[in-house]
Formats: sequence, C-alpha cells, structure tokens
Amino acid sequence: MLKRFLPCTLVALFFPLVAQADLDLPRSGWREGNLDVPYTQTVNYPANSVSVEEGTPDVGLIRGSIRQKPKPSAKQRGKAPATLVVNGNAMPIRLDETGAFARPYSFGKGSNSIEVRAEGGETLRAQFYQTASGQAQARLRILLSWDTDGTDLDLHVITPSGKHAWYGERVIDSGAIDTDVTTGYGPEIFSSPAPERGLYQVYVNYYGRGGEDASELTTVRLTILSEEGTASEKRQEFAVPMRYAGELTLARAFVY
Repeated sequence: MLKRFLPCTLVALFFPLVAQADLDLPRSGWREGNLDVPYTQTVNYPANSVSVEEGTPDVGLIRGSIRQKPKPSAKQRGKAPATLVVNGNAMPIRLDETGAFARPYSFGKGSNSIEVRAEGGETLRAQFYQTASGQAQARLRILLSWDTDGTDLDLHVITPSGKHAWYGERVIDSGAIDTDVTTGYGPEIFSSPAPERGLYQVYVNYYGRGGEDASELTTVRLTILSEEGTASEKRQEFAVPMRYAGELTLARAFVY
C-alpha cells in the first residue's frame, strides 16, 4: 500500500495543481445571430462587477469557469486571475467565489474567436462563424480595461455631434456603453452599430480607489476597433497611465 501511495504523494508535492478552465459559451462551429442580444446590462450601485442579465440569449454570452485557482505570487497579487481575448481584444476576467465567469458580448457577423487564458494554467479556444440574422453589428468598439483591483475608472465618449456617452447616460442615439464597472479591471465597452462620421474624443476618468495606497499607478489599456471582421478592419491600442482619483484624461481623439 505504501509503494502505491508514495508516487501519488510525490506527484502532488512536485507537480502542484494549476488552474483549469472550462468555456461553456460560445461553442465552436456555425450559428445564427439573435435580434435580442443586448448592448447594455443592468448596473447596480454602489458596486458592480460584470454580470449577466436573466434572459440574455446564449449567442450573446461568454461563460465558463476556472477551477483550482493558484495562489497568486506577490508580483501577481492584485491582477486579474484570467484574461479573455475576443477577436484579438484582450480584457480581464473577474471570477466569482466559485471560479465562474460570465460576460455579455455582441459578436459580429463572420468569423469570431475566443481565448480564455488562466493565470498559471491552460488556454482554451473557441472559433465560430456567425450569420447576421438581423442582429445589429458593432461597426465601432471602444474598449477600456485597467490593471488594478478595487479601482473605479470610467469611459467617456464624445461623438462628432456632441453626444456624450458615460456612466450617467450609457445609451445615446448612435451607441451605448455596456456597463459601469466600479470594482476594478473593467472592461467597459462602447459599441456603435451606426457610427457618426467625424471626430470622436475618448476620455478616461479615474473616479476613485479603495484601500490604503490610493495613489498607486493604474495603467489603462484602450482599444479602438472599427469595421471588425471586414477587409477594412482597423485596430488601435494605447496604454495610458492614471495616478490620482479625480484625474480626467483625453486618452485619444480619432476620426471615423
């Protein structure tokens, strides 16, 4: 019995368990779109993590779990435990107490790819082709994420006609911000199926931070993506340092 038990013990000692990821949705293959896929989700204050509204169609969801989460090192502490990559757009994933994650996402027509990269674990991938089926296509996306926990940063988008999309008015004529993440990491995503032509201004507001070190540097990752999934696709990515609560920064101005 000892001889049989000892190798298992050694395996446990020298090969510690790593994070294991499951990606329930989306599934690889071919599928139709859905008219009821939302651009926005319900926000609850004073704190909100990305969640999923009841009744959201499966074709508008990214859902899975990461089990046996490794204890983060001092260098990793405070960072998101996993990364989600949608069509090349990297964004953090926040897990619940069971290791589950879920996020609404309005996928575009054509080929789409998903990666879930668990910290210290495996990478899962799914690729599918989606038909239009009347679903609104995001011709412009602006994605905001950041690298610290317990921080509240806000995405502000000024359109060419002067309309202002922000957490106080997430839905405007030409698009919407999907959520207001107040607990760290993000992402917050502005999507527009019918973008106005002209100059856009993208601001980032460092609303606040909990904890003792309120002046710790936070680095924003800003991605601007137009005509996703087409021959005219254009992607721009920027890193923007943010240090103090109350700081409002013009992160980028661009012409669509």
